[in-house]
Amino acid sequence: MIKVNLDRRGTGSPLVLLHGIGHRWQAWQPVLDLLAREHEVIALDLPGFGRSPDLPPGYTHDLAGTMRVLPELFRTLGVHRPHLAGNSMGGLIAVEAASHGLVRSATALSPAGFWTRRDRARALATLRIIRAGARAPGPVRALLVDNPRLRAATLRVLYAHPERIGRIEAIGDTDALRNSSAFNPAMRAGRRLVWSGPPPKVPITIAWGDQDHILLPRQAQRAARLLPEARQIALPDCGHVPMIDNPELVARTILDTCAKADREAHPPSRTGRAAASGR
Repeated sequence: MIKVNLDRRGTGSPLVLLHGIGHRWQAWQPVLDLLAREHEVIALDLPGFGRSPDLPPGYTHDLAGTMRVLPELFRTLGVHRPHLAGNSMGGLIAVEAASHGLVRSATALSPAGFWTRRDRARALATLRIIRAGARAPGPVRALLVDNPRLRAATLRVLYAHPERIGRIEAIGDTDALRNSSAFNPAMRAGRRLVWSGPPPKVPITIAWGDQDHILLPRQAQRAARLLPEARQIALPDCGHVPMIDNPELVARTILDTCAKADREAHPPSRTGRAAASGR
């Protein structure tokens, strides 16, 4: 059984949220209550991240291995073909899961995998630098976290508005990144990764922050070419992790994708359409 740490709230059709590499479920905290007004929302720490234990022996952290894990994880959560939204690595997983028909809809916020070789090398190098900062000696970490100006300057690579990240949240994020057992395996898998799956047959949205400094916004153009049926959304004044930058816009982007899928799954009856038209 795949065991994960999670937060679960709300009622309605299930919506699972996946964070990016080195992050944790709390990345979604700014949008959870907005989403839970319409869905049962499950924000989780992926295996080997946050407070979730690593994968059992025999499982891998590459994309193929994740597609093996995901159905088992859904069974553990008691959900079948949920809506799925993800950021960065989580966005890549959402796209791939939609391509495999494992989900009802997918919303990908700055998904990995739609990069050129040069952009991929740049992104992975930036992530290694961020990880190195999280593993710096305690006094150095404390200096960066405790001083609001230094904290904001350090986090600007992830957020357009890093000043909104408080000290306690920054400490938790730093600890999660420093202690992640899955970070290095996921990074090794990323060195060979370029997304090339079949286009999903379910509603899918690709949304990109225009201030993303890790996965540059131009990668949205490649995503649009590979996923011509996907809805493409620009997130103005948002960084790589946009949930803190504009919670309302991010929540609406996800909810609109879910609503489209739910309408397609349960179209109004002819009687209902006739009544609505006054016939």
